[in-house]
Amino acid sequence: MQLSITFRHMDASDAVREYAREKVERIRKYFPDPIKGHVVFSCDRGYTHVADVQITLHNGIVIKGVEATEDMYSSIDLVMAKIERQVRRYKERIRNHKPSSGPLRLMRHRVVAMPEPPTAPAAETQAPAEPPGPRIIKEEKYIARPMSIEEAIMQLNLLHEPFLCFNNAQTHEVNVIYRRDDGSYGLIETHEEAPSGTEQAQAQA
Repeated sequence: MQLSITFRHMDASDAVREYAREKVERIRKYFPDPIKGHVVFSCDRGYTHVADVQITLHNGIVIKGVEATEDMYSSIDLVMAKIERQVRRYKERIRNHKPSSGPLRLMRHRVVAMPEPPTAPAAETQAPAEPPGPRIIKEEKYIARPMSIEEAIMQLNLLHEPFLCFNNAQTHEVNVIYRRDDGSYGLIETHEEAPSGTEQAQAQA
């Protein structure tokens, strides 16, 4: 397995690196084909130790998990236990998975912060201050790969994410799948044409 390990906001440790390598390598008992992994260790506020593990299989399936405790070894144990549970759940479907054909869509994900408006009232003689606008604090690009809806749900669960953008292999349109509070899944579909004025009025009625 091609495994890269990164330490952020903490000193690198050979002992932690080898412990993580041993734990991640256990995934090979489920998938002996060539796979690659990336592990990021970080320390938040000086005492929260975060282990972020991402494993990419030969067929493009991505498995991810994040755990945080006060001890890095415990974080590694917990995150790999989480990943193994998902792997056992989807083992046969992952082994039989073949990437869907279709175009790749380049997506951009931005994290936007909205500053709080000023609380002090402006002087009566002064013009009202313009409210502060949104500020982009993080931006990353990723590929929305072609998938069926069933594959997208599996990938969503393997990533432990609240939502997933993907290129619907049947319609070739960008869709969003997300997990609902009741345990079901929501699907947002895009369409090539916007509704006409009449259709908009009917939808709002």
